[in-house]
Amino acid sequence: MSHIQRFPSAAKAASTNPLKMSQPLGAALAYLGIDRCLPLFHGSQGCTAFGLVLLVRHFREAIPLQTTAMDQVSTILGGYENLEQALRTIVERNSPAMIGVATTGVTETKGEDMGGQFTLFRQRNPDMADTALVFANTPDFTGGFEDGFGAAVTAIVDRLVEPSPTMVKTQINVLAGCHLSPGDVEELRDLIESFGLSPIFLPDLSLSMCGRQPSDFTATSLGGVTVDQIRSMGASVATLVIGEHMRIAGNALELKTDVPGHFFSRLTGLEASDKLIRLLAELSGQPVPAKIRRQRDSLVDAMLDGHFFFSRKRIAVALEPDLLYAVTSFLADMGAEVVAAVSPTQTLVLEKLKAATVMVGDHSDVETLARDADLIISNSHGRQGAARLGVPLHRMGLPMFDRLGAGLTVHVGYRGTRNLLFAVGNLFLSAEMDHDHHPAAHHGDHKTDGHKTEGHACGGGSCGCSAG
Repeated sequence: MSHIQRFPSAAKAASTNPLKMSQPLGAALAYLGIDRCLPLFHGSQGCTAFGLVLLVRHFREAIPLQTTAMDQVSTILGGYENLEQALRTIVERNSPAMIGVATTGVTETKGEDMGGQFTLFRQRNPDMADTALVFANTPDFTGGFEDGFGAAVTAIVDRLVEPSPTMVKTQINVLAGCHLSPGDVEELRDLIESFGLSPIFLPDLSLSMCGRQPSDFTATSLGGVTVDQIRSMGASVATLVIGEHMRIAGNALELKTDVPGHFFSRLTGLEASDKLIRLLAELSGQPVPAKIRRQRDSLVDAMLDGHFFFSRKRIAVALEPDLLYAVTSFLADMGAEVVAAVSPTQTLVLEKLKAATVMVGDHSDVETLARDADLIISNSHGRQGAARLGVPLHRMGLPMFDRLGAGLTVHVGYRGTRNLLFAVGNLFLSAEMDHDHHPAAHHGDHKTDGHKTEGHACGGGSCGCSAG
């Protein structure tokens, strides 16, 4: 691998194709993993509308999301009246089990005292004590998607989790980071339950964002971990903390309940999956089930079959930091070279990345760094740059609005790692077969037959390029 160059950020005045998503959006996704919860943005209507559209396009589900509708007057004079009115209206009309409040740039710039507003609301509205309230500070002018998600989970732990004098020997907590899809969470549930353990996921997107059709309309989230389950997390024997952005929440949970935490930087890859399975066997006192052993054997065989197509391939990856770490580590395990790893925000996990260039930037930086790459891995916003370069794009992360089933993809554990290996490996195999069919073609040129269509150098005609 070439010499590693690390840059704190891209030196330019503006972002032309952003990779970064805001903290409030991350907090909203965390709240959506709570059963009968209604996320509330403390800010203007525009802040809520843009986030709502992005989540709807990715999950293709109805997303409950409300706003305090701050205007220029309330922004200057203070937004408590808007917040109280919104909370009272939501409780009276929808009776949610929990309301999760996330601040925005409007309220954070003003300097709203969210802790004080929470206390004042409880004092002035004792009749609403049955509704759980969680407030999280999530300014959208700093940090990013993972930071907001982690802040919301930490706020839930601080506000709702209760210490327990007793312990349930089969119960474990799982703090599932935002880089895990609902499909990933469901896969982890299956693995954990295979050992006779009962997991409590916080948040649990596998139950709320899995595509169920309600019999009647509901203005709150449908499914997810319940408020009562969150309160009972203090009785668990262990907590699995998945992702660097969940570390603060994991520490808060351990400090509050004395439940020991076990940190996982990633769950994609053979070694990472082995670490998880060993811990589950240790916690349960049970041998590894035969079906999981078969899954491991299948992954090892797939790695043997596929490593020929990964070897010396040059790949550019642009994802949220923890997903970026998981993917780049897996690619390095398979013998590929990550020529560029682009993150939307600066975090500690970037120091561990195995890549020739690590940068905090956007999709335009990916386009610059991936000119000689064989593959780009990013979300759907990377499709235009990949098309201009004539480089195939493998879609991962959020948002993924131009493919079906985005929320149900699985990339964790033995089966998820095998899925990722086949998906990426088949792109390489397809490119090699196409090259054999058109020996004059080059992945960065695509002028074999001189055909061209708008938005893509070759238009996907007879050359079969999968870019875009």
